[in-house]
Amino acid sequence: MPMRHKDENKSESIFNAAIKLINEEGLAEISMSKIAKKAGVSASTIYVYFENKEDMLNKLYLNVKKKMSQEVLFKYDDSISIQAAFENTLKKFANFILNNQDEFLCIEQFSNSPLLLNLSRKEGSELFEPLFSLFEKGKRQNIFKQVDTSLLHIFMFYPVMQYVKEYLSGQVELKQENLNEIIQMSWEALKA
Repeated sequence: MPMRHKDENKSESIFNAAIKLINEEGLAEISMSKIAKKAGVSASTIYVYFENKEDMLNKLYLNVKKKMSQEVLFKYDDSISIQAAFENTLKKFANFILNNQDEFLCIEQFSNSPLLLNLSRKEGSELFEPLFSLFEKGKRQNIFKQVDTSLLHIFMFYPVMQYVKEYLSGQVELKQENLNEIIQMSWEALKA
């Protein structure tokens, strides 16, 4: 039997199908056969790319986290002021969510899932290493509060994320001045 070669487009269509299904049905409800059907591939084809559902979900998570880090850290410049780097990063993060709603909502479902291996969580965090360096540099220069870096990370991203999530669910109107205000408030909260 000839060896089957992996096709990048196929794995991408499997990921896209999985994202749609996760957002429609939730992580627990999806199966490899449902994903294969939605991706338009045979159930056996999906196993050429992934060992099992857990493997597929962990690779999907890392795939989306990588895409997010590439956009959020695009042309990241650590020679600019810490405040400017902070603000630029948050603006790019908000844009990523707005332009990649399905991927973002999918990633959100992983936050409480036991299906996500600690290894994938750790790898996902490592993609954002420049930000952790920014926090450490800011702490050394007494620009940021002297608290655990993970707390700085939470305070940096969650307010913007919450605002954009409320916009996506139709609870608030998205206003650039409000987004800028939230970014400023986040900065103020982290400042020493």
